[in-house]
Amino acid sequence: MRVKSGIEGFDVLVEGGFLQGRQYLLSGSPGSGKTTFGVQFLTTGAFEGEAGAYITLSESIGTIVDDMSRYNLQIDDLIKKKKLFFIDLGPLINYGEYDEMANLITPDYNQESGDTPVNQAPTPFSVFKEVENQVRRCGIKRLVIDSLSAIRFTSQSQASEERSIVRFIRNLRNLGCTTILLSELTKPDTYTIEQFTSHGVIFLHNFMDKQGTMVRALQIIKLRGTKHDCEMRSIEFSDKGLKVGKPIKK
Repeated sequence: MRVKSGIEGFDVLVEGGFLQGRQYLLSGSPGSGKTTFGVQFLTTGAFEGEAGAYITLSESIGTIVDDMSRYNLQIDDLIKKKKLFFIDLGPLINYGEYDEMANLITPDYNQESGDTPVNQAPTPFSVFKEVENQVRRCGIKRLVIDSLSAIRFTSQSQASEERSIVRFIRNLRNLGCTTILLSELTKPDTYTIEQFTSHGVIFLHNFMDKQGTMVRALQIIKLRGTKHDCEMRSIEFSDKGLKVGKPIKK
């Protein structure tokens, strides 16, 4: 079964939409349109009766909702109808006494600063368990996780980190949701384990051309089980969000 993305001009490039229940990686530089893409994907599902959840691990919910409400997506109405959820799983944003005391003295009585359990990046396990709870409680069918880069995967070794990422994505598959994982990767040819593990990889370009003009573009790098367009195509922001256009001439 195909799941419509809600991005004008995109679904015709991928045989009508994403495959239901799969995980897709959406990468790009800051300002390339990742959040907009994710929210459009969720609101489209909400209008079709599929509840969606936007899991934020870095930006505040208020900021995301305010920014996305500038589009004609009826976000507030969908939130009230409990068809669209914004869930903050990131570190606490307010400084407090606990942070100050932890920076003054450590368990071995040495004075040094550092992250505390309160403000550390969330772990793959903590994120997954909370997402799993929300999926079951709210009947979530579509997920956006913002972002994969904000999760504190183990860094003991590259091999351990890669296994941790694979395990996280494979566990997401058990939830049965169609999921978009946002990532801050800036080069489509820098291959990472999450690109191999995900069922699809979409890259949002944001760069200056030779004439000094800002170019925004979308490119489908990989989409398992789907015949897809591989051209770099122009994108623009309309009052309804992202819109995919014609191939960019080289």
